[in-house]
Amino acid sequence: MTAKRPRNAGLYGLMLAGLLALAPALQAADIQSVRVWRAPDNTRLVFDLSGPVQHTLFSLSAPERVVIDVPASSFKAAVNQLELKDTPIQSVRAAMHTATDLRVVLDLSAAVNAKSFTLPPNQQYGHRLVVDLYDMQAGAVSQVSAPNVTPAPTVAPVPAPQPSSAPKVPGKLTPLPSRGSRNVIIAIDAGHGGEDPGALGPNGLREKHVVLEISKELQRQINATKGFRAELTRTGDYFIALRRRTEIARAKGADMFVSIHADAALRKSAYGASVFALSNSGATSETARWLADKENQSDLIGGVGGINLDEHDKMLRGVLLDMSMNASMSSSLDVGQKVLNNMGRITRLHKQRVEQAGFMVLKSPDIPSILVETGFISNPGESARLATKAHQQALAKAVSAGLREYFHNHPPVGTYLAQQKDSGKLPQGPRQHIVSRGDTLALIATRYQVPLTRLRQANNLSTDVIKVGQTLAIPVN
Repeated sequence: MTAKRPRNAGLYGLMLAGLLALAPALQAADIQSVRVWRAPDNTRLVFDLSGPVQHTLFSLSAPERVVIDVPASSFKAAVNQLELKDTPIQSVRAAMHTATDLRVVLDLSAAVNAKSFTLPPNQQYGHRLVVDLYDMQAGAVSQVSAPNVTPAPTVAPVPAPQPSSAPKVPGKLTPLPSRGSRNVIIAIDAGHGGEDPGALGPNGLREKHVVLEISKELQRQINATKGFRAELTRTGDYFIALRRRTEIARAKGADMFVSIHADAALRKSAYGASVFALSNSGATSETARWLADKENQSDLIGGVGGINLDEHDKMLRGVLLDMSMNASMSSSLDVGQKVLNNMGRITRLHKQRVEQAGFMVLKSPDIPSILVETGFISNPGESARLATKAHQQALAKAVSAGLREYFHNHPPVGTYLAQQKDSGKLPQGPRQHIVSRGDTLALIATRYQVPLTRLRQANNLSTDVIKVGQTLAIPVN
């Protein structure tokens, strides 16, 4: 006689398999080192681990502390040399909370909003536990959160600058040229930063450092140009989330967003600079996200462009948002081509036309945005050039020239450049377009907002047939 199989044997087997799958995560791990990064509104601690861990995080007050409990772990990091200046952290201490469980305590000088998460290994680091401490707003009340609760960061809203005002920002600024007009504002975004080094060059050159230097030089050159002002999304070596970068640009009232990067590839022979604008698929997905987010609906165009999406029905909101996104993409492709053409005069190009992709930092429906890959940091030759001040200055000059050319032709209403153009004092720069695969004459006319007949006349075309690589003169509209 055979024994009966338990009715829930299959379920028991699945539960056992699940427990076995979790076993590696429950193994003992060491905290091997700690790193600290300070940003303008938050402090990030990164705990390097010998393996994956589980953890809980909670806050205590009187005095202010953040507590991290890490089961089945030990603390082997040296914390005496941590650079805690200008952070709310007064000390980092650790002890065994139970026979096997570790407790790490951050003693604070002020209340913070804390959140945490773990990261898997990458090409540079192993397992990591990341703790972000966000500065509290002035007058905010500290709250004690229970274990396993990770409060969301509170970001103080920053009002967009008024046309007649000159916001105070670090560094040299170009004063407003005349009463009643304002500068064109360029938001410059140095990619990566802090715990995210970006691509690595063959000699240890880090993308985050190179692009910050290029961004600072670009800011210097733009601020030296009458009618322009440049703002950096990050001014030092710290991490900023991708969407937060565009939020900073919007809060500063940016007319253009330029993200600076240095590319990498598995093939060390890959070379050349590139410029990217948002793709159609990226625009479609972002439009859907904005329409689905009721908070964004009122903040987007209502706060920046004077059209409140909440005042219209769903269909009209979609039409308005599509129009804003299409206009932003068209402007992005236009300015991107001008930047690319200027970069081609000082460095080799990876592609002769602006490429399109769904990069998160390009998804602003209300701000034309481009991403500039200054070269392949993985290429030994280009890496060496990217590390030099001379090449960084040349790249910044090329990007700045492309931006000036675009805004001389399309100055935003209320700016000094628009005032100069209306009075006939602003020279029109030459406009050219290099035909790339997929271009049609009608598409180019739409992109540059010129009548198709004028585009034909300017290039002595009897038909609409054009060839890849052909250079077209774009008439002033």
